Amino acid sequence: MPNTEPVDIARMAAEQAAEKQAEDIVMLDIRKVCSFADYFVICNGTNQRQLQAILDDVGDVLQQAGAPKLKQEGTPESGWVLVDFGEVILHVFSPASREYYALDRLWRDGVEVLRFQ
Repeated sequence: MPNTEPVDIARMAAEQAAEKQAEDIVMLDIRKVCSFADYFVICNGTNQRQLQAILDDVGDVLQQAGAPKLKQEGTPESGWVLVDFGEVILHVFSPASREYYALDRLWRDGVEVLRFQ
C-alpha cells in the first residue's frame, strides 16, 4: 500500500493496538499544533510483554503499509516507547507512565479523531 495517507496509517496503528488489547487508545490529529508530525496514537499496555507485543504488531502492520519506522525511543521496561513513523508517532505506555507524562493533556489542542477505551 504505497502512498498511504497519514490518517490511514494512524488508524491502522490504533486498530492494530486494539487487536493486541491495548487500553485507552487515542488518535490525535495534531497537524494544527505540531510541526513534526500529523497524528499521535497513544495507548497503554498492562505489562512489559504486552507493550512489546503492541510495538511488534503495530510496527509490522505499518511497515507492510509502507510507513517507514524512522526511530524508536524508550523500552517496554521503561514504561514508555515512542516510535516515529514519519507523519505518525506511536506512544505505548504503562498506565503509570501514561498518567505521569499526560500526553493527552499536553496535546489537548489536538483533535481527538478516535478513542477506544
